[in-house]
Amino acid sequence: MSKMAKLAAAAAIALGALGVLGEAQAQGAKPIVVGSTLALTGPLSATGLVHKLVGEIYVDDLNRRGGLLGRKVEWKLMDDQSKPDLARTLYEQLLTADKVDLLMGPYATGAILSAIGVAQRYNKLLISHTMGIPSLAKYDMHFPAWSLGPNPQATVPTTVFDAVAQAPKPPKTVAIVTSKFPSVHFLSLGAREVFKQKGLTEVLFLEWEFGNRDFGPIAARVKDAKPDMVWSGDIGLEGNMLLEAMKKIDYVPPLHVHTYPAPGPMAAAPETDKALSLTIFEEHAPFTANPVAAQFVKTFKERATAAGLPYTAVETQAAASFTAWRIFEASVVATKSLDDRKMADWLKTAQVPTIQGTLRFDRGNNFGDDLMRIKQVQNKAWVTVWPKQWAAPGATIKMP
Repeated sequence: MSKMAKLAAAAAIALGALGVLGEAQAQGAKPIVVGSTLALTGPLSATGLVHKLVGEIYVDDLNRRGGLLGRKVEWKLMDDQSKPDLARTLYEQLLTADKVDLLMGPYATGAILSAIGVAQRYNKLLISHTMGIPSLAKYDMHFPAWSLGPNPQATVPTTVFDAVAQAPKPPKTVAIVTSKFPSVHFLSLGAREVFKQKGLTEVLFLEWEFGNRDFGPIAARVKDAKPDMVWSGDIGLEGNMLLEAMKKIDYVPPLHVHTYPAPGPMAAAPETDKALSLTIFEEHAPFTANPVAAQFVKTFKERATAAGLPYTAVETQAAASFTAWRIFEASVVATKSLDDRKMADWLKTAQVPTIQGTLRFDRGNNFGDDLMRIKQVQNKAWVTVWPKQWAAPGATIKMP
């Protein structure tokens, strides 16, 4: 049996067992309330809304299978407006005023760091979707669904370099431009060091403040630098705005890599064709050989279409959110309790089958393996192109 087939079988058996455990749901029992925030408005909302839909899908399915510990699960979600300070206040409210039973993390590193601080103060388990700076996640009851390993500043740019080395015209020079948003800035500084070690010549380095909307000057500087590759440390819609600014000056970048773009807008715009990015999952084989993943892809497409989301395919953001809820469910079922410490202690030694692969949490600050892959926009859809064993059938990196 292949590795993917074994993973698929393990995931199916595990989720089937969870459903059996939930069949004894007691009528009238008090619901388990899970509290969290997401960026439903503000500059990160294009991605935050994806996480909202995934959470709704997971909780609905969880309750259809009987809930947890014989109880229905309710999700109390609040809008942090893409503001870490507001996220901190809202998590305090969830625990003190609303008295939720458990926490689920927000989206994006800034808000996650705020939530970690609150969780630590109240000794609560926190599972996060997309924590991007492992060295800052020192709280021992925080667990990431974002499988980028304990040292992503080195391993992630190395994966990018290995990928672009397979391109028809491998780069020799690079321009690095980046937002000062914590996680993407962290990766971009790591990329500077890795690319230098790999022999790439850096011809430009520029930073912008998170929330910036004027990318014209940055686009002009990149064009003048004439790089073979552009590394863009962007998040949300920043990458789209940068590429729109480049289009206005009749500049089409060569190979261009974007760290954490909003999935739908980056796939759909004409100027984003052939954009490269990081991924943990895309809705094509071999990922979809996992039956749980295949069902999630189907359900997400239906619900995203009904909700009017501009991009209805499951990609890395939706997969990270689904994984976070999977970790949450597994820890409750395994410990048969809502005790935060028991759940955390179990996760430290567990291997949890997920749609992106089997996750473990036994390395630095509860991070595990770096499972990052590289994807590219081709024909208005994201496809994995590297490593080869995870690439979509027949997919390779293409030049703009």
